Amino acid sequence: MSLRVLLASSARHLHGPCRRYATEAARTVLSTKPSIYGQPIFQSHPHLVKPNELTAGIPSEEYERRRRALMDSLPDDSIVVSVAAPIKYMSNNIFYKYRQASDFWYLTGFEEPDSAIILEKNSSSRDYKLTLFCNGTDSDKAKWDGASTSLDDAGALFNADSALPITTFPSHLKALISLSSHVYVDLPASATPRSSRSRPKSILKYLANSLPARREYDSIMETLSGSKRKQLAPEISKFRAIKSKCEQDIMRAAADISGTAHAKTMRFTHPGLSEAMISAHFEYVCALSGSQRLAYVPVVASGANSLIIHYTSNNHIVREGEMVLLDAGCEYNGYASDITRTYPSTGTFSPAQAELYTALLSAQKSLCKLCTESSGHSLHELHRKSCELLKRELNQIGFGLQTGDLERILYPHFLSHPIGIDLHESSNFDRSGELKEGMVITIEPGIYVPPSNSFPSRFHNMGIRIEDEVLVGKEHATVLTVNAPKEIADVEGACQGLLGLEPF
Repeated sequence: MSLRVLLASSARHLHGPCRRYATEAARTVLSTKPSIYGQPIFQSHPHLVKPNELTAGIPSEEYERRRRALMDSLPDDSIVVSVAAPIKYMSNNIFYKYRQASDFWYLTGFEEPDSAIILEKNSSSRDYKLTLFCNGTDSDKAKWDGASTSLDDAGALFNADSALPITTFPSHLKALISLSSHVYVDLPASATPRSSRSRPKSILKYLANSLPARREYDSIMETLSGSKRKQLAPEISKFRAIKSKCEQDIMRAAADISGTAHAKTMRFTHPGLSEAMISAHFEYVCALSGSQRLAYVPVVASGANSLIIHYTSNNHIVREGEMVLLDAGCEYNGYASDITRTYPSTGTFSPAQAELYTALLSAQKSLCKLCTESSGHSLHELHRKSCELLKRELNQIGFGLQTGDLERILYPHFLSHPIGIDLHESSNFDRSGELKEGMVITIEPGIYVPPSNSFPSRFHNMGIRIEDEVLVGKEHATVLTVNAPKEIADVEGACQGLLGLEPF
């Protein structure tokens, strides 16, 4: 174990002045450049990670609780196999900024590629055994890409029973499979079959994309019978659906960053700017506030472009009198945010724009209040409620909707999705299941009016969406994205600089 890890580990077991002294000693000795670790930890980045945290905002104990809860839920003689995301390339040898596989990160906090874990359910005091596989120290690679965490430090920091070279992963896994009755393997989203009739020929072959010894995986796969192999993602999704206090705090911080960026981008926007400039401004403000990346490609849809639900070209010029629909959110310390606001490019809504906006806002605010466990609602029921509310609001302002007009034309998308580590937290989420305290979901009704004689002409080519993240409570819902203005007075105030926010 390195001196850095030893000092910080010792500080955790001390109290009072002794702990403060040890912590400061660790901070002084450890904050050297370049880091000897493959990711930010307290020992190398005390400005990002606190002494009691493994990753920013999350203590080691929480990762331990996650693994224990998972293993306790599985039958005896089970093993769990989870691997890091492969490095993805934009073009030949030009890689994208790396992002760890969500389930792997949820269980470990380990952010390096070319890594894997095996969890074995057993009768030890811990109830399971964790083996971490990674590259360890590679001085040649470090010259090009920076350090990777040594095996000793990886085992100590990430609380593994053992840390082994990634090259030993195939043989280790092969030996364990023969001794196990159930093998839970994670399936990356791009390899997940869209129907039960089509299965990937080799799960582990996919997992080997960024790992050595690919050929060994095919022989391992042959020994893994269909009755033994279980999908891991549905098991983990049960736990990821309910956010801990630490997760809630991080998601509120991510929402605050994105909400402030929305407000400042309203102030920045004016006719003559390109949609791309608005997108760049939003990302810039988020980055200045500590965001590591955007959670998704922003939608910056001005004027009639807002009728395209996933408009991401962002290559038109904002014109006088148009509204701008901005759907954008950052990722912060591993968690996504997701906010949509619609605002006037000139700083003031026209009467027709304000009329349609008010109708949508009224429905959206009512729906947010329904996000409680005591309501007994499911996402499907909330969506049906959104259709009822929108029909009533639109008919009050002259739409005279016919059967199917709303669902097929004006409001063609679903109201909500769960959010967390992933923007869309899980493909295994049951939309028919009742909401539970601790879930975080989006509430995002929208109205998109085409230039059709079926609808009032004063609303033609207007697209408005208002989206918040809502933390489900027992009796009361909490809107996490309150930093993003959505009342008409607040939106216009942000656009006109009346909220005291500078655009940068």
